[in-house]
Amino acid sequence: MSTSDLRADTAEFVSEAVTIRTGGGEKGIARQHSHGRLTARERIDCLVDPGGHRFECGLFAARAMYTQYGGAPAASVITTIAPVGGRLSMIVANDATVKAGAFFPMTCKKIIRAQTIAERALLPLIYLVDSAGVFLPLQEDVFPDTDDFGRIFRNNAVLSAKGIPQIAAIMGNCVAGGGYLPVLCDVVLMTEGSGLYLAGPALVKAAIGQDVDSEELGGAKMHAEISGTIDYREPDDKSCLKRLRDLMLADMRTPPMQDAPIESAAPANDPSNVYDVFSGDAREQYDVVELLSSIVDDHSWNEYRAEFGSSVVCGYARIDGWPCGIVANQRKMTERVMPGGKEGPSKAMNMPAVIYVESADKAARFIMDCNQKRIPIVFMHDTSGFMVGRDSEQAGIIRSGAKMVNAMSNCIVPKISLITGGSYGAGNYAMCGRAFDPFLTLAWPGSRCAVMGAQAAAGTLLQIDLAARKRRGEEIDEEERQQLLEAITASYSEQQDIRYGAARGWVDRIIEPHHTRAELGAALQIASTFPATGEYLTGVLQT
Repeated sequence: MSTSDLRADTAEFVSEAVTIRTGGGEKGIARQHSHGRLTARERIDCLVDPGGHRFECGLFAARAMYTQYGGAPAASVITTIAPVGGRLSMIVANDATVKAGAFFPMTCKKIIRAQTIAERALLPLIYLVDSAGVFLPLQEDVFPDTDDFGRIFRNNAVLSAKGIPQIAAIMGNCVAGGGYLPVLCDVVLMTEGSGLYLAGPALVKAAIGQDVDSEELGGAKMHAEISGTIDYREPDDKSCLKRLRDLMLADMRTPPMQDAPIESAAPANDPSNVYDVFSGDAREQYDVVELLSSIVDDHSWNEYRAEFGSSVVCGYARIDGWPCGIVANQRKMTERVMPGGKEGPSKAMNMPAVIYVESADKAARFIMDCNQKRIPIVFMHDTSGFMVGRDSEQAGIIRSGAKMVNAMSNCIVPKISLITGGSYGAGNYAMCGRAFDPFLTLAWPGSRCAVMGAQAAAGTLLQIDLAARKRRGEEIDEEERQQLLEAITASYSEQQDIRYGAARGWVDRIIEPHHTRAELGAALQIASTFPATGEYLTGVLQT
Protein backbone atom coordinates (compact mmCIF):
# COMPACT_ATOMS: atom_id res chain seq x y z
CA MET A 1 0.00 0.00 0.00
CA SER A 2 1.60 3.23 -1.13
CA THR A 3 0.82 6.71 0.15
CA SER A 4 -1.78 7.14 -2.57
CA ASP A 5 -3.34 3.81 -1.63
CA LEU A 6 -3.73 4.91 2.00
CA ARG A 7 -5.36 8.16 0.90
CA ALA A 8 -7.66 6.25 -1.47
CA ASP A 9 -8.58 3.72 1.23
CA THR A 10 -9.35 6.60 3.59
CA ALA A 11 -11.55 8.34 1.04
CA GLU A 12 -13.42 5.07 0.41
CA PHE A 13 -13.87 4.57 4.16
CA VAL A 14 -15.23 8.10 4.65
CA SER A 15 -17.71 7.64 1.79
CA GLU A 16 -18.92 4.29 3.09
CA ALA A 17 -19.22 5.65 6.64
CA VAL A 18 -21.53 8.42 5.38
CA THR A 19 -23.79 5.83 3.77
CA ILE A 20 -23.90 3.64 6.89
CA ARG A 21 -24.87 6.64 9.02
CA THR A 22 -28.06 7.08 6.98
CA GLY A 23 -29.29 3.83 8.55
CA GLY A 24 -32.43 2.65 6.77
CA GLY A 25 -32.18 5.48 4.25
CA GLU A 26 -34.54 8.31 3.40
CA LYS A 27 -37.63 6.10 3.53
CA GLY A 28 -36.76 4.83 6.99
CA ILE A 29 -36.06 8.34 8.23
CA ALA A 30 -39.35 9.63 6.75
CA ARG A 31 -41.25 6.77 8.41
CA GLN A 32 -39.73 7.63 11.79
CA HIS A 33 -40.61 11.30 11.38
CA SER A 34 -44.18 10.38 10.35
CA HIS A 35 -44.65 8.88 13.83
CA GLY A 36 -43.58 12.19 15.35
CA ARG A 37 -40.27 10.72 16.47
CA LEU A 38 -36.66 11.69 15.95
CA THR A 39 -34.16 9.28 14.44
CA ALA A 40 -31.53 7.71 16.68
CA ARG A 41 -28.83 10.10 15.46
CA GLU A 42 -31.11 13.11 15.87
CA ARG A 43 -31.80 12.01 19.44
CA ILE A 44 -28.08 11.77 20.15
CA ASP A 45 -27.58 15.25 18.67
CA CYS A 46 -30.16 16.65 21.13
CA LEU A 47 -28.70 14.75 24.07
CA VAL A 48 -24.95 15.33 23.77
CA ASP A 49 -23.39 18.50 25.15
CA PRO A 50 -23.00 21.18 22.44
CA GLY A 51 -19.64 20.73 20.74
CA GLY A 52 -19.07 17.44 22.54
CA HIS A 53 -16.79 14.95 20.77
CA ARG A 54 -18.46 11.72 19.62
CA PHE A 55 -16.39 8.55 19.87
CA GLU A 56 -18.66 6.18 17.98
CA CYS A 57 -17.92 2.47 18.33
CA GLY A 58 -19.02 -0.27 15.96
CA LEU A 59 -20.15 1.85 13.01
CA PHE A 60 -19.14 -0.93 10.60
CA ALA A 61 -20.82 -3.69 12.64
CA ALA A 62 -22.75 -6.11 10.41
CA ARG A 63 -21.27 -4.59 7.24
CA ALA A 64 -22.08 -6.85 4.26
CA MET A 65 -23.88 -9.27 6.61
CA TYR A 66 -27.54 -10.41 6.61
CA THR A 67 -27.81 -9.46 2.93
CA GLN A 68 -30.60 -11.99 2.37
CA TYR A 69 -32.73 -9.88 4.74
CA GLY A 70 -31.75 -6.55 3.22
CA GLY A 71 -28.80 -5.93 5.54
CA ALA A 72 -28.56 -4.22 8.91
CA PRO A 73 -26.46 -1.02 8.69
CA ALA A 74 -24.44 -0.52 11.90
CA ALA A 75 -26.29 -3.60 13.26
CA SER A 76 -29.40 -1.41 13.77
CA VAL A 77 -27.97 0.27 16.87
CA ILE A 78 -25.68 3.24 17.55
CA THR A 79 -23.14 3.06 20.39
CA THR A 80 -21.14 6.19 21.06
CA ILE A 81 -19.16 7.73 23.91
CA ALA A 82 -19.90 11.42 24.35
CA PRO A 83 -20.33 14.03 27.11
CA VAL A 84 -23.81 14.44 28.57
CA GLY A 85 -24.12 16.98 31.35
CA GLY A 86 -20.34 17.27 31.42
CA ARG A 87 -19.88 13.56 32.04
CA LEU A 88 -18.53 11.08 29.51
CA SER A 89 -21.29 8.54 28.90
CA MET A 90 -21.89 5.48 26.76
CA ILE A 91 -25.01 6.05 24.67
CA VAL A 92 -26.82 3.03 23.17
CA ALA A 93 -29.55 4.05 20.72
CA ASN A 94 -31.69 1.63 18.71
CA ASP A 95 -32.01 2.75 15.09
CA ALA A 96 -35.66 2.23 14.24
CA THR A 97 -35.02 3.15 10.59
CA VAL A 98 -33.34 -0.28 10.23
CA LYS A 99 -35.88 -3.11 10.52
CA ALA A 100 -37.72 -1.20 13.27
CA GLY A 101 -34.61 -1.44 15.42
CA ALA A 102 -34.78 -5.24 15.57
CA PHE A 103 -31.99 -7.20 17.24
CA PHE A 104 -29.73 -9.14 14.87
CA PRO A 105 -26.92 -11.33 16.25
CA MET A 106 -24.41 -8.48 15.76
CA THR A 107 -26.79 -6.05 17.51
CA CYS A 108 -26.45 -8.08 20.68
CA LYS A 109 -22.68 -8.34 20.40
CA LYS A 110 -22.37 -4.61 19.75
CA ILE A 111 -24.44 -3.65 22.79
CA ILE A 112 -22.58 -6.13 24.99
CA ARG A 113 -19.30 -4.61 23.81
CA ALA A 114 -20.62 -1.13 24.70
CA GLN A 115 -21.60 -2.36 28.15
CA THR A 116 -18.13 -3.89 28.60
CA ILE A 117 -16.38 -0.63 27.71
CA ALA A 118 -18.68 1.27 30.07
CA GLU A 119 -18.12 -1.20 32.88
CA ARG A 120 -14.35 -1.00 32.59
CA ALA A 121 -14.22 2.80 32.44
CA LEU A 122 -17.11 3.35 34.90
CA LEU A 123 -19.07 5.28 32.28
CA PRO A 124 -22.80 5.93 32.83
CA LEU A 125 -24.97 4.12 30.30
CA ILE A 126 -27.83 5.85 28.53
CA TYR A 127 -30.20 3.65 26.52
CA LEU A 128 -32.47 5.29 23.94
CA VAL A 129 -34.89 2.42 23.36
CA ASP A 130 -36.87 2.04 20.14
CA SER A 131 -36.89 -1.59 19.04
CA ALA A 132 -39.28 -4.26 17.81
CA GLY A 133 -37.25 -6.90 19.67
CA VAL A 134 -35.56 -10.03 18.33
CA PHE A 135 -35.29 -10.41 14.55
CA LEU A 136 -37.25 -13.65 14.47
CA PRO A 137 -35.77 -15.25 11.31
CA LEU A 138 -32.42 -15.35 13.16
CA GLN A 139 -33.74 -16.08 16.65
CA GLU A 140 -31.46 -19.10 17.14
CA ASP A 141 -28.43 -16.81 16.80
CA VAL A 142 -29.95 -13.96 18.84
CA PHE A 143 -31.69 -15.58 21.79
CA PRO A 144 -29.84 -18.28 23.70
CA ASP A 145 -26.07 -17.92 24.10
CA THR A 146 -23.72 -16.07 26.47
CA ASP A 147 -23.06 -13.32 23.93
CA ASP A 148 -26.68 -13.01 22.82
CA PHE A 149 -29.84 -11.10 23.80
CA GLY A 150 -30.18 -12.26 27.40
CA ARG A 151 -26.62 -11.29 28.25
CA ILE A 152 -27.56 -7.64 27.82
CA PHE A 153 -30.10 -7.90 30.65
CA ARG A 154 -27.69 -9.85 32.81
CA ASN A 155 -25.20 -7.01 32.30
CA ASN A 156 -27.88 -4.44 33.24
CA ALA A 157 -28.23 -6.15 36.60
CA VAL A 158 -24.50 -6.54 37.20
CA LEU A 159 -23.75 -2.93 36.22
CA SER A 160 -26.47 -1.72 38.59
CA ALA A 161 -24.98 -3.77 41.42
CA LYS A 162 -21.61 -2.13 40.74
CA GLY A 163 -23.15 1.31 41.03
CA ILE A 164 -22.63 2.29 37.39
CA PRO A 165 -25.53 4.62 36.50
CA GLN A 166 -27.97 3.42 33.84
CA ILE A 167 -30.83 5.51 32.46
CA ALA A 168 -33.29 4.27 29.83
CA ALA A 169 -35.62 6.37 27.73
CA ILE A 170 -38.35 4.43 25.90
CA MET A 171 -39.06 6.43 22.75
CA GLY A 172 -40.94 3.96 20.58
CA ASN A 173 -41.40 0.21 20.67
CA CYS A 174 -40.11 -1.83 23.60
CA VAL A 175 -41.66 -5.26 23.39
CA ALA A 176 -41.26 -8.85 24.55
CA GLY A 177 -38.02 -9.69 26.33
CA GLY A 178 -36.61 -6.33 25.30
CA GLY A 179 -38.84 -4.77 27.91
CA TYR A 180 -36.49 -5.94 30.60
CA LEU A 181 -33.62 -3.69 29.45
CA PRO A 182 -35.12 -0.36 30.55
CA VAL A 183 -36.75 -1.78 33.66
CA LEU A 184 -33.40 -3.19 34.84
CA CYS A 185 -31.99 0.36 34.71
CA ASP A 186 -31.91 2.86 37.58
CA VAL A 187 -34.25 5.36 35.93
CA VAL A 188 -36.90 4.86 33.23
CA LEU A 189 -38.42 7.58 31.05
CA MET A 190 -41.12 7.02 28.44
CA THR A 191 -42.75 9.16 25.75
CA GLU A 192 -46.42 9.30 24.81
CA GLY A 193 -47.22 6.94 21.97
CA SER A 194 -44.56 4.44 22.97
CA GLY A 195 -45.31 0.88 24.00
CA LEU A 196 -43.81 -1.27 26.78
CA TYR A 197 -45.21 -4.78 27.10
CA LEU A 198 -44.19 -8.42 27.06
CA ALA A 199 -46.77 -9.23 24.39
CA GLY A 200 -48.53 -6.92 21.95
CA PRO A 201 -52.29 -6.75 21.39
CA ALA A 202 -52.28 -9.35 18.61
CA LEU A 203 -50.28 -11.86 20.62
CA VAL A 204 -52.44 -11.29 23.72
CA LYS A 205 -55.54 -11.98 21.61
CA ALA A 206 -54.01 -15.17 20.23
CA ALA A 207 -52.69 -16.35 23.60
CA ILE A 208 -55.56 -15.63 26.00
CA GLY A 209 -58.36 -14.29 23.79
CA GLN A 210 -58.32 -10.84 25.38
CA ASP A 211 -59.09 -7.72 23.33
CA VAL A 212 -56.93 -4.78 24.45
CA ASP A 213 -55.43 -1.77 22.70
CA SER A 214 -51.79 -0.77 22.81
CA GLU A 215 -52.26 2.19 25.16
CA GLU A 216 -54.22 0.19 27.74
CA LEU A 217 -51.79 -2.69 27.48
CA GLY A 218 -48.52 -0.81 27.74
CA GLY A 219 -48.77 2.90 27.05
CA ALA A 220 -46.87 5.61 28.88
CA LYS A 221 -49.96 6.83 30.81
CA MET A 222 -50.77 3.32 32.02
CA HIS A 223 -47.22 2.66 33.22
CA ALA A 224 -47.07 6.08 34.93
CA GLU A 225 -50.48 5.84 36.66
CA ILE A 226 -51.24 2.14 37.13
CA SER A 227 -48.26 -0.22 36.89
CA GLY A 228 -45.77 2.30 38.32
CA THR A 229 -43.09 0.88 36.02
CA ILE A 230 -41.77 4.17 34.66
CA ASP A 231 -40.40 7.16 36.56
CA TYR A 232 -41.07 9.98 34.09
CA ARG A 233 -43.75 10.35 31.40
CA GLU A 234 -42.87 12.82 28.64
CA PRO A 235 -44.98 14.17 25.75
CA ASP A 236 -42.35 13.77 23.03
CA ASP A 237 -38.73 13.00 22.21
CA LYS A 238 -37.34 16.48 22.79
CA SER A 239 -38.88 16.89 26.24
CA CYS A 240 -37.74 13.38 27.14
CA LEU A 241 -34.16 14.14 26.12
CA LYS A 242 -34.21 17.42 28.07
CA ARG A 243 -35.36 15.55 31.16
CA LEU A 244 -32.64 12.99 30.61
CA ARG A 245 -29.98 15.73 30.47
CA ASP A 246 -31.31 17.22 33.69
CA LEU A 247 -31.09 13.83 35.38
CA MET A 248 -27.49 13.46 34.25
CA LEU A 249 -26.69 16.86 35.78
CA ALA A 250 -28.12 15.56 39.07
CA ASP A 251 -25.67 12.64 39.13
CA MET A 252 -22.96 13.26 41.72
CA ARG A 253 -21.52 9.74 41.60
CA THR A 254 -19.95 10.15 38.17
CA PRO A 255 -17.13 12.71 38.12
CA PRO A 256 -17.16 15.38 35.40
CA MET A 257 -14.83 15.03 32.43
CA GLN A 258 -11.23 15.79 33.32
CA ASP A 259 -8.69 17.68 31.26
CA ALA A 260 -5.30 16.13 30.54
CA PRO A 261 -2.95 16.30 33.53
CA ILE A 262 -0.19 17.97 31.49
CA GLU A 263 -0.49 20.84 29.07
CA SER A 264 -0.80 19.63 25.50
CA ALA A 265 1.93 20.41 22.98
CA ALA A 266 1.64 20.18 19.22
CA PRO A 267 3.52 17.27 17.64
CA ALA A 268 6.89 17.88 16.00
CA ASN A 269 5.39 17.13 12.59
CA ASP A 270 1.96 17.85 11.17
CA PRO A 271 -0.57 15.02 11.84
CA SER A 272 -1.23 14.75 8.09
CA ASN A 273 2.41 13.75 7.53
CA VAL A 274 1.46 10.19 8.44
CA TYR A 275 0.43 9.74 4.79
CA ASP A 276 3.94 10.66 3.64
CA VAL A 277 5.75 8.43 6.16
CA PHE A 278 3.62 5.29 6.21
CA SER A 279 3.71 2.53 3.61
CA GLY A 280 1.59 -0.58 3.67
CA ASP A 281 3.59 -2.19 0.87
CA ALA A 282 5.54 -5.12 2.34
CA ARG A 283 8.40 -4.32 -0.06
CA GLU A 284 8.78 -0.82 1.33
CA GLN A 285 10.04 0.40 4.70
CA TYR A 286 9.31 3.30 7.02
CA ASP A 287 10.50 4.43 10.44
CA VAL A 288 7.75 4.12 13.05
CA VAL A 289 9.54 6.69 15.26
CA GLU A 290 9.12 9.22 12.44
CA LEU A 291 5.47 8.22 12.20
CA LEU A 292 5.08 8.83 15.94
CA SER A 293 6.49 12.34 15.57
CA SER A 294 3.16 13.29 13.94
CA ILE A 295 1.18 11.77 16.81
CA VAL A 296 2.85 12.42 20.18
CA ASP A 297 3.38 15.77 21.91
CA ASP A 298 6.66 17.42 20.93
CA HIS A 299 9.54 16.77 23.35
CA SER A 300 7.54 14.08 25.19
CA TRP A 301 9.04 11.02 23.47
CA ASN A 302 11.45 9.00 25.61
CA GLU A 303 12.43 5.83 23.83
CA TYR A 304 13.11 2.84 26.06
CA ARG A 305 16.23 0.76 25.29
CA ALA A 306 16.48 2.34 21.86
CA GLU A 307 19.55 0.32 20.84
CA PHE A 308 18.29 -3.06 22.02
CA GLY A 309 15.60 -5.23 20.44
CA SER A 310 14.98 -2.50 17.90
CA SER A 311 12.43 -4.38 15.77
CA VAL A 312 9.93 -3.29 18.42
CA VAL A 313 9.93 0.35 19.53
CA CYS A 314 8.92 1.14 23.12
CA GLY A 315 8.72 4.54 24.72
CA TYR A 316 7.00 6.90 27.09
CA ALA A 317 5.11 9.81 25.56
CA ARG A 318 2.18 12.15 25.89
CA ILE A 319 -0.64 12.47 23.39
CA ASP A 320 -2.56 15.72 23.71
CA GLY A 321 -1.29 15.98 27.28
CA TRP A 322 -2.19 12.42 28.30
CA PRO A 323 0.80 10.28 29.44
CA CYS A 324 1.05 6.78 27.98
CA GLY A 325 3.43 4.03 27.04
CA ILE A 326 3.74 3.04 23.39
CA VAL A 327 4.69 -0.36 21.96
CA ALA A 328 5.07 -0.20 18.17
CA ASN A 329 6.37 -2.52 15.47
CA GLN A 330 9.34 -1.09 13.55
CA ARG A 331 8.87 -1.28 9.79
CA LYS A 332 12.46 -0.75 8.69
CA MET A 333 15.62 -2.85 8.76
CA THR A 334 17.46 -2.46 12.06
CA GLU A 335 20.82 -3.66 13.30
CA ARG A 336 21.09 -6.43 15.85
CA VAL A 337 24.26 -6.86 17.93
CA MET A 338 24.77 -10.33 19.40
CA PRO A 339 27.29 -11.49 22.02
CA GLY A 340 30.42 -13.07 20.57
CA GLY A 341 33.43 -15.07 21.69
CA LYS A 342 37.09 -14.13 21.32
CA GLU A 343 36.37 -12.08 18.22
CA GLY A 344 33.77 -9.97 20.01
CA PRO A 345 30.10 -9.24 19.27
CA SER A 346 28.68 -10.09 15.86
CA LYS A 347 26.08 -8.15 13.93
CA ALA A 348 23.01 -9.09 11.96
CA MET A 349 19.99 -7.31 10.51
CA ASN A 350 16.43 -7.42 11.83
CA MET A 351 13.77 -7.73 9.14
CA PRO A 352 11.04 -5.07 9.14
CA ALA A 353 7.79 -5.79 11.03
CA VAL A 354 9.15 -8.96 12.65
CA ILE A 355 9.33 -9.53 16.42
CA TYR A 356 12.67 -11.01 17.51
CA VAL A 357 13.76 -12.56 20.83
CA GLU A 358 15.35 -9.36 22.17
CA SER A 359 12.37 -7.29 21.04
CA ALA A 360 9.89 -9.52 22.86
CA ASP A 361 12.02 -9.45 26.04
CA LYS A 362 12.27 -5.67 25.89
CA ALA A 363 8.54 -5.22 25.26
CA ALA A 364 7.66 -7.51 28.17
CA ARG A 365 9.89 -5.52 30.53
CA PHE A 366 8.46 -2.22 29.26
CA ILE A 367 4.85 -3.40 29.70
CA MET A 368 5.65 -4.35 33.28
CA ASP A 369 7.08 -0.89 33.91
CA CYS A 370 3.97 0.82 32.48
CA ASN A 371 1.86 -1.16 34.94
CA GLN A 372 4.21 -0.14 37.73
CA LYS A 373 3.71 3.50 36.71
CA ARG A 374 -0.05 3.02 36.23
CA ILE A 375 -0.05 4.52 32.73
CA PRO A 376 -2.12 3.22 29.77
CA ILE A 377 -0.37 1.46 26.89
CA VAL A 378 -0.92 2.09 23.19
CA PHE A 379 -0.04 -0.89 20.97
CA MET A 380 0.59 0.10 17.33
CA HIS A 381 0.30 -2.95 15.07
CA ASP A 382 2.17 -3.40 11.83
CA THR A 383 3.67 -6.86 12.13
CA SER A 384 3.99 -10.08 10.19
CA GLY A 385 4.60 -11.99 13.44
CA PHE A 386 7.51 -13.52 15.32
CA MET A 387 10.81 -14.54 13.71
CA VAL A 388 10.99 -18.20 12.69
CA GLY A 389 13.86 -20.52 11.77
CA ARG A 390 16.56 -22.53 13.51
CA ASP A 391 18.48 -19.64 15.03
CA SER A 392 15.37 -17.97 16.38
CA GLU A 393 13.96 -21.19 17.83
CA GLN A 394 17.27 -22.06 19.50
CA ALA A 395 17.46 -18.56 20.98
CA GLY A 396 14.06 -19.15 22.62
CA ILE A 397 11.62 -17.13 20.51
CA ILE A 398 8.64 -19.08 21.90
CA ARG A 399 9.80 -18.46 25.47
CA SER A 400 10.34 -14.74 24.87
CA GLY A 401 7.08 -14.41 22.96
CA ALA A 402 5.24 -16.12 25.81
CA LYS A 403 6.81 -13.68 28.25
CA MET A 404 5.54 -10.72 26.21
CA VAL A 405 2.07 -12.26 25.91
CA ASN A 406 1.97 -12.95 29.65
CA ALA A 407 3.04 -9.43 30.61
CA MET A 408 0.48 -7.93 28.22
CA SER A 409 -2.37 -10.27 29.19
CA ASN A 410 -2.14 -9.42 32.88
CA CYS A 411 -2.10 -5.64 32.51
CA ILE A 412 -4.15 -3.74 35.07
CA VAL A 413 -3.88 -0.51 33.07
CA PRO A 414 -5.95 0.31 29.95
CA LYS A 415 -4.67 -1.17 26.70
CA ILE A 416 -5.48 0.65 23.46
CA SER A 417 -4.73 -1.10 20.17
CA LEU A 418 -4.20 0.71 16.88
CA ILE A 419 -3.80 -1.38 13.71
CA THR A 420 -2.05 0.74 11.08
CA GLY A 421 -0.81 -1.88 8.62
CA GLY A 422 -0.78 -5.65 9.00
CA SER A 423 -1.56 -7.55 12.19
CA TYR A 424 -0.82 -11.20 11.57
CA GLY A 425 -0.66 -14.43 13.52
CA ALA A 426 0.92 -14.51 16.95
CA GLY A 427 2.13 -10.96 16.33
CA ASN A 428 -1.50 -9.86 16.62
CA TYR A 429 -1.75 -11.68 19.92
CA ALA A 430 1.43 -10.23 21.43
CA MET A 431 0.43 -6.71 20.35
CA CYS A 432 -2.86 -6.98 22.24
CA GLY A 433 -5.21 -8.38 19.63
CA ARG A 434 -8.93 -8.68 20.30
CA ALA A 435 -8.58 -11.84 22.36
CA PHE A 436 -6.49 -10.00 24.97
CA ASP A 437 -9.04 -7.51 26.29
CA PRO A 438 -7.96 -4.22 24.74
CA PHE A 439 -10.00 -1.42 26.26
CA LEU A 440 -10.44 0.03 22.75
CA THR A 441 -9.33 -1.18 19.32
CA LEU A 442 -8.80 1.35 16.54
CA ALA A 443 -7.66 0.75 12.96
CA TRP A 444 -6.67 2.64 9.84
CA PRO A 445 -8.56 2.11 6.58
CA GLY A 446 -6.82 -0.49 4.45
CA SER A 447 -5.21 -2.25 7.43
CA ARG A 448 -5.33 -6.03 7.59
CA CYS A 449 -5.76 -8.67 10.28
CA ALA A 450 -5.52 -12.43 9.79
CA VAL A 451 -3.54 -15.50 10.78
CA MET A 452 -1.12 -14.79 7.90
CA GLY A 453 -0.86 -12.63 4.78
CA ALA A 454 -3.09 -13.35 1.81
CA GLN A 455 -0.28 -14.50 -0.49
CA ALA A 456 1.16 -17.04 1.97
CA ALA A 457 -2.28 -18.24 3.05
CA ALA A 458 -3.55 -18.63 -0.51
CA GLY A 459 -0.47 -20.64 -1.47
CA THR A 460 -0.95 -22.94 1.52
CA LEU A 461 -4.67 -23.40 0.90
CA LEU A 462 -4.04 -24.07 -2.78
CA GLN A 463 -1.55 -26.85 -2.00
CA ILE A 464 -4.07 -28.47 0.35
CA ASP A 465 -6.79 -28.27 -2.30
CA LEU A 466 -4.54 -29.64 -5.04
CA ALA A 467 -3.44 -32.53 -2.82
CA ALA A 468 -7.07 -33.41 -2.11
CA ARG A 469 -7.91 -33.31 -5.81
CA LYS A 470 -4.94 -35.51 -6.63
CA ARG A 471 -6.09 -38.11 -4.11
CA ARG A 472 -9.43 -38.14 -5.90
CA GLY A 473 -7.66 -38.71 -9.20
CA GLU A 474 -8.36 -35.23 -10.59
CA GLU A 475 -5.81 -33.62 -12.87
CA ILE A 476 -5.48 -29.82 -12.83
CA ASP A 477 -3.82 -27.94 -15.67
CA GLU A 478 -1.93 -24.67 -15.18
CA GLU A 479 -4.87 -22.47 -16.21
CA GLU A 480 -7.20 -24.14 -13.71
CA ARG A 481 -4.51 -23.91 -11.04
CA GLN A 482 -4.19 -20.17 -11.62
CA GLN A 483 -7.97 -19.73 -11.46
CA LEU A 484 -8.08 -21.60 -8.16
CA LEU A 485 -5.26 -19.48 -6.76
CA GLU A 486 -7.00 -16.26 -7.77
CA ALA A 487 -10.30 -17.39 -6.22
CA ILE A 488 -8.63 -18.40 -2.95
CA THR A 489 -6.60 -15.18 -2.82
CA ALA A 490 -9.72 -13.06 -3.40
CA SER A 491 -11.61 -14.87 -0.64
CA TYR A 492 -8.75 -14.58 1.84
CA SER A 493 -8.09 -10.94 0.94
CA GLU A 494 -11.72 -10.15 1.76
CA GLN A 495 -11.38 -11.82 5.16
CA GLN A 496 -8.21 -9.94 6.11
CA ASP A 497 -9.75 -6.57 5.16
CA ILE A 498 -10.16 -4.61 8.41
CA ARG A 499 -13.79 -3.85 7.49
CA TYR A 500 -14.50 -7.59 7.59
CA GLY A 501 -13.19 -7.66 11.15
CA ALA A 502 -15.03 -4.47 12.08
CA ALA A 503 -18.26 -6.00 10.78
CA ARG A 504 -17.82 -8.84 13.27
CA GLY A 505 -16.93 -6.64 16.21
CA TRP A 506 -13.16 -7.27 16.27
CA VAL A 507 -12.47 -3.54 15.85
CA ASP A 508 -14.27 -0.76 17.72
CA ARG A 509 -13.50 2.14 15.44
CA ILE A 510 -11.91 2.71 12.03
CA ILE A 511 -10.28 6.14 11.95
CA GLU A 512 -8.84 8.54 9.40
CA PRO A 513 -5.01 8.38 9.66
CA HIS A 514 -4.53 12.16 9.87
CA HIS A 515 -6.85 12.17 12.91
CA THR A 516 -4.79 9.54 14.75
CA ARG A 517 -3.44 11.97 17.32
CA ALA A 518 -6.91 13.34 18.12
CA GLU A 519 -8.44 9.86 18.21
CA LEU A 520 -5.79 8.47 20.57
CA GLY A 521 -6.09 11.58 22.73
CA ALA A 522 -9.85 10.98 23.00
CA ALA A 523 -9.29 7.30 23.76
CA LEU A 524 -6.83 8.16 26.53
CA GLN A 525 -9.28 10.66 27.99
CA ILE A 526 -11.98 7.98 28.07
CA ALA A 527 -9.48 5.59 29.65
CA SER A 528 -8.60 8.13 32.36
CA THR A 529 -11.55 6.94 34.46
CA PHE A 530 -10.39 3.33 34.16
CA PRO A 531 -9.69 2.08 37.72
CA ALA A 532 -6.26 0.43 37.93
CA THR A 533 -7.01 -1.74 40.92
CA GLY A 534 -5.16 -4.62 42.44
CA GLU A 535 -1.59 -5.75 42.18
CA TYR A 536 0.10 -6.38 38.85
CA LEU A 537 0.97 -10.08 38.71
CA THR A 538 2.21 -12.21 35.83
CA GLY A 539 2.45 -15.65 37.37
CA VAL A 540 5.17 -17.95 36.08
CA LEU A 541 7.48 -16.55 33.40
CA GLN A 542 9.78 -18.79 31.39
CA THR A 543 13.12 -17.01 31.68
